[in-house]
Amino acid sequence: MPRFAANLSFLFTELPFLDRFAAAAEAGFEGVEILFPYDWPASEVSAALKANDLTLVLFNIWPGDWAAGERGLAGIPGREADFEERVAQALRYADELGCLRLHAMAGLAEHGANFETYYANLSRAARMAASHGIDILIEPINSRDIPGYLLNRTEDARTTIEAVGVSNIGLQFDLYHRHIEQGGVENAIMEFGYLARHYQVAGPPDRGEPDAGDLDYAAIFNLLDASDFRGWVGCEYRPRAATKEGLMWAQRCGVRFDGKPNTA
Repeated sequence: MPRFAANLSFLFTELPFLDRFAAAAEAGFEGVEILFPYDWPASEVSAALKANDLTLVLFNIWPGDWAAGERGLAGIPGREADFEERVAQALRYADELGCLRLHAMAGLAEHGANFETYYANLSRAARMAASHGIDILIEPINSRDIPGYLLNRTEDARTTIEAVGVSNIGLQFDLYHRHIEQGGVENAIMEFGYLARHYQVAGPPDRGEPDAGDLDYAAIFNLLDASDFRGWVGCEYRPRAATKEGLMWAQRCGVRFDGKPNTA
């Protein structure tokens, strides 16, 4: 079975950020992911990871001014220097935190995001990351959750990866976003799974725990297990109540957070 990483920007938010690492480890996770770690010194995040024997598997390159509505810089013309500066920042954090995958958000059409700029910036970011042994990932995000986001469809992510044409760019395949935008999740895994470096899960339509909602995640996890995917699956969902109580979804789906066979 795949290994699961707790997204600490979504889970255990009942606790201060740096206390969430211990909570994730206590729950049985061996990996974590974060949206944006930049409000904390990398040394503090590193200490929390080491103290709890956790691997940081993914975080995002700074996306611009989130409070002002920015949702990524990679596709925004005129912001190339800003994007390059933030890629360098993310690589410094990734080196200190031992993280091998970074997500580059594309940006919004209303801010001018376009695929020509996106391809050029991703190519630059991938070249910068290559010497660090780090992958740059792109994620189709549904147009309901982020209206106007440049990259919505999995087919466009494939086109982008092919256009950039370097080995360290790949797909961050969020199955919740795929279901909301296009449906056909299981067929999409079979079609696009060869591009996936990281999966993320949540239960549509409300983005809650994956044991309830429109998708049969028990079957999906079996499909991932039968595939060649050996990476991490990020738990990027919004708990319907307290995080800890909601973690029984794993047992109901027949998986363990550490990826070992479920013998219960």
